Formats: sequence, C-alpha cells, structure tokens
Amino acid sequence: MGLTPIEVVERYLASFTTGDPDRIASLVTADFENRHHSALGGGCTGRAAYRERLPGFLADLPELRYESQGPIAEGFRVAAPYRLTARPGGVDVEVHGVMIVQVRGELVAARTDYWDSHTFLRQIGEID
Repeated sequence: MGLTPIEVVERYLASFTTGDPDRIASLVTADFENRHHSALGGGCTGRAAYRERLPGFLADLPELRYESQGPIAEGFRVAAPYRLTARPGGVDVEVHGVMIVQVRGELVAARTDYWDSHTFLRQIGEID
C-alpha cells in the first residue's frame, strides 16, 4: 500500500531539512506547479525549473526546517499548516504559513504557499 496524501506532504516538507535540491525535487511531478501568495514568493512550473531554483532558495534560508502542524486532507488535496525556521544572515527566523498541496500518486503535483512575508522582513531587520 502506498503513502497517504498527508504522508506524501509530510515527506515533502521534511525533505527540506536535507538541504539536498535533488532529494526535494525528486518528490514533485514533472509538471509540478509551484505557486506563492506572498510578496516575497515566486512560482515556477515544472520539476526542472523548480530544481534549478532550489539551490538559491536553500542558500538564502540556511538551516531551513518546515515543521508540519496538523495537515488536513480532502481526497488528494492537503491543507498543510507549517512553522518555518531558518537562519538567513545568522538571524533566527520563524514564519507560519500554510500550503495547499495537490498530490498525484506519491508525488506533489502542485503547491500554493501562503506565508507572512512582513513577519519575515521584520525578523531579518529589513522593516520595523
């Protein structure tokens, strides 16, 4: 028996802890849709484009961790609240958000990420 949609999403979130772009990208479909609804976020389409962007994203957020906070599934859609922690520029940051994830088989086919970029900018000293 395969993974449940929640297990697929939790495996995907946990993969960021590895810091390995190949590992993270291996968990999304070839036609993956990466969408962001945050002033600082940027999307892309396709595993190849996503894989190409991951090293920069991971470098910008050293020690990146997503802590899953009770995902809820309806069929193959998962609402996945999370707590993100990282150390950009040696500064500890903590941001809460939620991803709405579409699962296909045992891979992530699409994610729409909602997170508070204002809190992030305040924590890194970019704004008051």
